[in-house]
Amino acid sequence: MTSTGPAATTVHISTPEQAQRRVLRVLVASQVLSGAGLAAGVTVGALLAQDMLGSTGLAGLPSALITGGSALAAVAVGRVSQARGRRTGLATGYLTGAIGSAGVITAAVLSNPVLLFIALFVYGAGTATNLQARYAGADLAAPGHRARAVSTVLVATTFGGVAGPNLAAPTGTFAEHLGIPNLAGPFILSGTAYALAALVLALRLRPDPLLMARALAEAEDAGTTTRPAADVTGVTGVESRGGVVLGALVMILTQLVMVAIMTMTPVHMHDHGHGTAASGLVIAVHIGAMYLPSPVTGRLVDRCGRMTIAAASGITLLAAGVLAATAPGDSVALLALALALLGLGWNLGLVSGTAIITDTVPLATRARTQGLVDVSIAVAGATGGLASGVMVDATSYPALALTGGVLSLALLPATAATAYRR
Repeated sequence: MTSTGPAATTVHISTPEQAQRRVLRVLVASQVLSGAGLAAGVTVGALLAQDMLGSTGLAGLPSALITGGSALAAVAVGRVSQARGRRTGLATGYLTGAIGSAGVITAAVLSNPVLLFIALFVYGAGTATNLQARYAGADLAAPGHRARAVSTVLVATTFGGVAGPNLAAPTGTFAEHLGIPNLAGPFILSGTAYALAALVLALRLRPDPLLMARALAEAEDAGTTTRPAADVTGVTGVESRGGVVLGALVMILTQLVMVAIMTMTPVHMHDHGHGTAASGLVIAVHIGAMYLPSPVTGRLVDRCGRMTIAAASGITLLAAGVLAATAPGDSVALLALALALLGLGWNLGLVSGTAIITDTVPLATRARTQGLVDVSIAVAGATGGLASGVMVDATSYPALALTGGVLSLALLPATAATAYRR
């Protein structure tokens, strides 16, 4: 159907819709696998660091390192994708995440905190790649269906993402049988899952969606096809910059609030006597809420507008913060509900923000710009993860949750101002 090398210019333009369906199927398969991989760091990363260091104050450091590593990976994946296509960029990112997982297991066996922190940084590449995959789903989508294409890729993460935390206890038991510390068990699952996701993409993501979208746009410019290209037309430079800023702001704030509260919830539960299975259940509910609503969110974004759903994400995150702050520490049900709202608010922000970015960035610079935007998102996550442990150590978990909820309200004036200018 299309050449997949860097210089690909020839496609059979009569079958772009078939190509899009194939691309989505392959991305869904890889996301199911990678979803299980990203859950390990969320579920036990903070507990592993706390166990090694004996301090709650640095329990947020693993999340910060993971998201910091994802920042660097976002740049690399974006640049590789821009030069060689999504297939090479995404496969490389997942393979790097698998290497990081192996490093975490080694660090746990050796009880080496320095190696643990380095490995968690490398492991963050899997998180960045999991998010970058959503852009690949939109490359060949028509403008009015981009949010739905993004949501299709995101929802696939649910299956692995929900299963991963619930496997924390059994993988820990399995690790002990191998002579590996219990808390490192989930990273055995993540390493395997990331490696398989890389293999699926490397072998099956053909045609490459970004390269094919460029070829279609070139064909349209040459007058050899009347099919609308996947690129955006009629967007001025000022509108493009404004769209990038707003889309990035929406995703940065939602990531900051989500990571901060999510990171310290397992620690908060542990301090109230809950075991790994209980915290794994709450995180599984949270990850499910992050991805499972995606099909509905995508339709809402396409039908109701990007600004409306972005504002709704701020309100949802506020509700999550208030509930997490007021829920009794011994109530798994209320904490699970709070984390579900937290995941939903993140989902609303991610899908709407991604659609805003994809609408306003031309194909010529799309992957590189998307990678840079995801760097900002990762930095926000790193900040939230690192600050969360320090804040809880200095104040309390309820104070952290309430602060995050209030901060998310900044999305309302930002989206209102943009909507008014338009």
